[in-house]
Amino acid sequence: MAHKVAVLALNGVIAFELGIPARIFESARDSAGVPLYQVATCTLDGRPVDTSTDFRIAVDHGPELLEWADTVVVPASKDPGPMQADARLTPELGAALARIRPGTRLVSICTGSFVLAAAGLLDGRPATTHWRYTERFAALFPAVRLDPDVLFTDDGDVLTSGGVAAGVDLCLHIVRRDHGSAVANTVARHCLVPPWREGGQKQYVELPRPSAEPGSGTAAVRAWALEHLAEPLSLRQLADRAGMSVRTFTRRFRDETGASPGQWLTVQRTERARQLLESTDLTVDQVARESGFGTAASLRLQLRGRLDVAPSAYRRTFRTAERVG
Repeated sequence: MAHKVAVLALNGVIAFELGIPARIFESARDSAGVPLYQVATCTLDGRPVDTSTDFRIAVDHGPELLEWADTVVVPASKDPGPMQADARLTPELGAALARIRPGTRLVSICTGSFVLAAAGLLDGRPATTHWRYTERFAALFPAVRLDPDVLFTDDGDVLTSGGVAAGVDLCLHIVRRDHGSAVANTVARHCLVPPWREGGQKQYVELPRPSAEPGSGTAAVRAWALEHLAEPLSLRQLADRAGMSVRTFTRRFRDETGASPGQWLTVQRTERARQLLESTDLTVDQVARESGFGTAASLRLQLRGRLDVAPSAYRRTFRTAERVG
């Protein structure tokens, strides 16, 4: 018998995330071609709801579908409601979630985790959400063991994913857990997505370039350092260039950037390495030298520690469309 999956579409549901469960689960078949999952969508009252874009969706089911399901999936919604304001559910949403049978597997995609957390279903459990909302999530739900870096978490009967396409990774993981790697890999090939992505959300976070506003005590030195990242840059050299003592420069630098000079340089070199891996054909050794890490081993260590991914894997993921074409 096919595993029954109910997808709860809240008002303002993000269309991409809404479509992930059906696309992944309905592609899973056994060796005889029989579907392994049955996916259906519901709303809180069975009526159409707005999506995050310029169309509405009409569904065939109301909250009673949640009683039928073996797995309930809550995708992200652009209309956060009180979940993201003061960590509570609306009475209507609370009543709908109360229909879920004990033992039903619960899954959230992106900020759908706010719904599960507001219902108290993530207390004491590992969870994640889109990296842009992790600080808000942590402040609202301190009892949840938030991991902001991973693509998804699996705590048995409760699973959560990071932002947007991480929902694909999570649904493929569920297929793999339920039916093995061969089925999951076939689904991935059918959907033209990687069966497994290395690393976590950190590799997708775009780091802001530091400002070089006139009059800022260390801004000019920071701007100069960005042009010389491939060179050895000592703290004394930077302080001398700013016309300050090492102690004063370090204090001013931390006040202006929130990091020590060494920490800041490592972040900027990591960002430079990312740019070179994405947009050039330089070898890993060359990227390491151009970004100031010196050796490929040092670059690998930094990317593993900061982005949870190796340089070669990062390049495969982020090769520009122009290069692929």
